[in-house]
Amino acid sequence: MFESLTEKLSDVFRKMSGRGRLTEDNVKDAMKDVRQALLEADVNYKVVRDFCDRVREKAMGQEVIKSLHPGQLMIKIVHDELVGLMGPVDSRIYYVTPAPTIIMMAGLQGSGKTTTCGKLSRLIMAQGKRPGLVACDLQRPAAIDQLNVIADQIGAPCFRMDGEKNPVKVARQSLDWAAQKGCDVVIIDTAGRLHVDEEMMKQAQEIASAVRPHQIYLVCDAMTGQDAVNSAKAFNERLELDGVILTKFDSDARGGAALSVKSVTGKPIKFIGVGEKLDKLEEFRPDGMASRILGMGDVVALVKKAQEEFDQEQAAKLQEKMAKGRFTLNDFLGQMKQMKKLGSMKDILKLLPGMGSMAGSMEDMGIDDGEMERMEAIIHSMTPKERENPDLIEANRRRRIARGSGTEPEDVSGMIKSFNMAAGMMKQMSGMGIRDRMKFAQQMGQMGMSGAMPKKLKQRSHRLTKKEREKNKKKKGKR
Repeated sequence: MFESLTEKLSDVFRKMSGRGRLTEDNVKDAMKDVRQALLEADVNYKVVRDFCDRVREKAMGQEVIKSLHPGQLMIKIVHDELVGLMGPVDSRIYYVTPAPTIIMMAGLQGSGKTTTCGKLSRLIMAQGKRPGLVACDLQRPAAIDQLNVIADQIGAPCFRMDGEKNPVKVARQSLDWAAQKGCDVVIIDTAGRLHVDEEMMKQAQEIASAVRPHQIYLVCDAMTGQDAVNSAKAFNERLELDGVILTKFDSDARGGAALSVKSVTGKPIKFIGVGEKLDKLEEFRPDGMASRILGMGDVVALVKKAQEEFDQEQAAKLQEKMAKGRFTLNDFLGQMKQMKKLGSMKDILKLLPGMGSMAGSMEDMGIDDGEMERMEAIIHSMTPKERENPDLIEANRRRRIARGSGTEPEDVSGMIKSFNMAAGMMKQMSGMGIRDRMKFAQQMGQMGMSGAMPKKLKQRSHRLTKKEREKNKKKKGKR
């Protein structure tokens, strides 16, 4: 979402890093560029003005003027101000006793409200609670069925009253149903409209008065930019929101809503939707988001994601095998599958320090998510003995494996070379403490991420034109 903004801010700081010291003139020039970048990212005009004034005031302080590294201090000032602009945020859901905790979801039609009800339910289930979904969107055709399908997918109960025209009545009766079902949390999906109108606001207020929700979240589409901020302001004036959930955060929108909502409404962004799947809802962390915007990555988010997705028991067994030097191609395949759970290579790159701005040009770097799939195909074309002992793979076996995986013999050789490099690194890291591991990983990263990839596979993306790459993507989608 913030790729363009990140690129422009990086250019500003790159210019400043070449200065021997900061002066009033070059700070003024830099802030003009920052102001322009934020406005182009669709950040609210008043928010941009106040933000730039605060940064300019701090940048002209004596500590910065006398600093030997003014560019670095400037980055820190902008980072801290971005954090202040979006935070503080407490993304925890506070559960009441006795249960149930009532959460009401509001928002315009098309914002992704119904899907977000399912995503939030899944997140609540991961915290050991039992949520129940309530279909109070009687306005949109098939909204009730959609919520029911989502509830089935995540294994949560759903309350519906087919034929009922009054959403307030549905909301009231859902509380007795939730008590009978033993639900800890009730999530009420309400109706939206294409734009803010009196009828929708009145209905939302009546539901809120009837069930007295403990928390009210507004779901906004991040792609609508300042319209999302304006609707948040309108809803807050009538409902007293507890927070905002921004959806479609994985889109190519300019991101101004994320930087404006808190300042304009006084209500924090609690969660962000980063994909269509029901597990794609993340807690909003202003410090991590500020780091991403400045191209500094978000290691905390990456570690948290890895902890959620990786099998700890399997990781412990793997570490033991690595220490004994018994890392096989089956283990290598398992590690690749674990990595895929973290998302695409582009998503991972964005979270690594210094790599955020490079994530948008993966094809130019020769990094392609398809490489991992080809490597998996090669391993799957091997016999169990070959996976356990790659040294068995000579010329005839390479040709057979290549035919089975739809690759070339050179690709098989390159993949085995990649495996041997990975096995060697993992054996080295197995005896290290966590600090030494991080240092080692950082050194390997500086040597070049794509160094271990088969040379021929890397060259493929360079040989293809942009039009050919798009054509291949379409073919892959059809398959």
